[in-house]
Amino acid sequence: MKKTKETIIDAFWQLLEEKPFNKITVQNIVERCALNRNTFYYHFQDIPNLTEYTVKLWADEIIQNNYEFGSPMTCLSPLVEEFIKHKKAFQHLYSSSQKDEFITYMNHVALHIVKMFMKQSSHYVSRSEDEKETLTHFYKCLMIGILIDWLECQGDYDLKLFVEKIYHLIDSSSQTLL
Repeated sequence: MKKTKETIIDAFWQLLEEKPFNKITVQNIVERCALNRNTFYYHFQDIPNLTEYTVKLWADEIIQNNYEFGSPMTCLSPLVEEFIKHKKAFQHLYSSSQKDEFITYMNHVALHIVKMFMKQSSHYVSRSEDEKETLTHFYKCLMIGILIDWLECQGDYDLKLFVEKIYHLIDSSSQTLL
């Protein structure tokens, strides 16, 4: 049963890499999986439900697999790597009817990552709760802003290099933010 659900998810992401979200049908997915429509509907209500489930699953995997971070900016690395790896799929999601839900999950992931960093970092121990909250919000917004900008620009610049440059600029010019 779990294997069937994973097969449906894999087929959906493969199709999302190939074509826009609104062009993907249940029929496309079941043909790719060699399943019938009833099997799809046993696991998922519809494609938006599948999308929500898979983005949540993706977000949870990023969070689970990245417990330790070196700095607030290096927290962005797991997200950057996933976005680069699945560039077309994320562009298709971002330009789809599921855009708002997708951004909501991106915010959830970014906030969680920054909060985890804050808990682990000795740089933040002496900060007041208000300062910690402000810095958490700042880094979350920075992360999401960078990712949205990259999606808006159709991924036409080197996201990893850009994030590295931002990290070095912030690190070298503003140690007080840490």
